[in-house]
Amino acid sequence: MSLPNLSHRRPPEPSTMVIFGASGDLTHRKLIPALYSLHSKGRLPQDFNIVGYARTPFSHDDFRDNLRRAVAEYSPSAFQSDRWEAFAQHIFYCPGDAKKPEDFFTLEKSLRQLRAGGDGAGNRVYYLAVAPQFYEDILRGLGEHGMASQEGGWRRIVIEKPFGYDLTSAEALNRTIHTVFAEEQIYRIDHYLGKETAQNILFLRFANTIFEPVWNRTYVDHVQITVAEKVDVGHRAVFYEQAGVLRDIFQNHLMQLLALTTMEPPASFNADLLRNETVKVLAAIRPISPEEVALHTVRGQYEGYHNEPGVAATSTTATYAAIRLFIDNWRWQGVPFFLRSGKALAEKTTEIIVQFKRPPHVLFPLLPDQQITPNQLAIHIQPDEGIELRFEAKVPDTIAEMCSVKADFNYADHFGSSGIPDAYERLLLDVLLGDAALFIRSDAIRLSWAFTDSILEGWESPQASPLAPYPKGSWGPAEADELLNQDGRCWLHGCD
Repeated sequence: MSLPNLSHRRPPEPSTMVIFGASGDLTHRKLIPALYSLHSKGRLPQDFNIVGYARTPFSHDDFRDNLRRAVAEYSPSAFQSDRWEAFAQHIFYCPGDAKKPEDFFTLEKSLRQLRAGGDGAGNRVYYLAVAPQFYEDILRGLGEHGMASQEGGWRRIVIEKPFGYDLTSAEALNRTIHTVFAEEQIYRIDHYLGKETAQNILFLRFANTIFEPVWNRTYVDHVQITVAEKVDVGHRAVFYEQAGVLRDIFQNHLMQLLALTTMEPPASFNADLLRNETVKVLAAIRPISPEEVALHTVRGQYEGYHNEPGVAATSTTATYAAIRLFIDNWRWQGVPFFLRSGKALAEKTTEIIVQFKRPPHVLFPLLPDQQITPNQLAIHIQPDEGIELRFEAKVPDTIAEMCSVKADFNYADHFGSSGIPDAYERLLLDVLLGDAALFIRSDAIRLSWAFTDSILEGWESPQASPLAPYPKGSWGPAEADELLNQDGRCWLHGCD
């Protein structure tokens, strides 16, 4: 089955994307392969240019050759020499240092020359593919040289996570950005929202009438959201010592998946309306005070973490966390949500499992100690993208014996193994179109950090439970199982 070509969307306007940090890993692994794929599919405007900006002294051709090797390595199945040559004609390079104001003057001059021989500024996207410590210098340079002004063309800026280190730093960063760019020009990117299966949560809920009537406290027993990684921290140990699992995964990815799962339907798929509903959910999450962290959270660290390069022998950084939270609104009052994430776990998976309540009355004779297994809906975000629904059926040639069966949908089986584009492909196209629906607004950032900061404060207090060790290749510490066992529940994987 062929995928739709998105022809129902208006094409992007002519524009230039400036990538700060163009010599870095993100540019080579994600941004350029995604832009190359969009170009190959005919989704970029003919008058579209990419300008790399970094301190490395490349020529235009050196930069193009460097990126050519990256696309051939990271997108081998999509790479074709003739298509690359056509794409490469739109790639340019401007060496510069973000700390040198004069280099922004050179960049501005280069951008104007690319715009139809220098007759105007044109539309621009500034992509900050750099470490957060360079944001302020770049923003200052863009502001002082008038490069955020929308006279003669729109301006948009894309900012990668992490957006701040805590609530205080996130608010400070927002103030800095807002001195140069208006909120509607800012695109805070979380690549999880660009994943097809994450977007499909909304389609599953709001394009079908069979789910939404039972998507509430009357029928849902609880919800589990898991982001598990099989790898350990590896070469990211120095970064991880500063971040930990709560800042790295919970504050952004898990909060956004939670919002998609629980939000009310917006009036339309409009960026402001969609993000309004996201903010309402985040505002309704019941805070976990520092005094309550031992009751509702578990933090763990995989065995051997202290041996990672750059990790202190006394480090108490959490590489695993499990949290029980509640959403205090009409739809979800009293329904527990269990979120977990960790490094060095049994396998790599991101999934959402909605477990429904058991029937209020059983009509059928059951075997001793037998119970009806509750229905479950599992949404697999990665790596085996798909949806499973578990329900009960009668076993043939029995009086009333039951067993659980599954109805499932798998993306690869239905759309083909190459049918799912990388998340950055969708998000970069949305930036060019000016569609901010899948990007994070400043008020959502503030609410998610406020929730996360309270837990972090509790973990550093005397009331916190001890850091729980767990072996590599497991599903985390035993204390995380006990968090659910308290209520007679257990962690699920798929439709177990």
